[in-house]
Amino acid sequence: MKKIVLMVAVVACVAFASQGVQASTVQVSVENVMQDDFVKIEVKELPQAVQDAITKSYEGSTVKEAYVAGADGAKKYKVVLVDKDQKEQTVVLNEKGEVIE
Repeated sequence: MKKIVLMVAVVACVAFASQGVQASTVQVSVENVMQDDFVKIEVKELPQAVQDAITKSYEGSTVKEAYVAGADGAKKYKVVLVDKDQKEQTVVLNEKGEVIE
């Protein structure tokens, strides 16, 4: 009788352990799906309106990196700025130089 109870306990532990492993695998695969669609570009490729807006609104900051997204005509530009204190700030603008996010 003791052997039967012990075997049931072992089988239950194995069954619960395998379900825990499967749940963590699913979570990892969901995290890998999320990606943004921005592509890195040269700073000189930013439209003049975007460059003017950055100069006006973020005086004293320099552009460290620039990215573009949107192939359907409505483009968005993600710009990483560095201020005088070496703090980074990310800004997303449209083609007209308006902050959108």
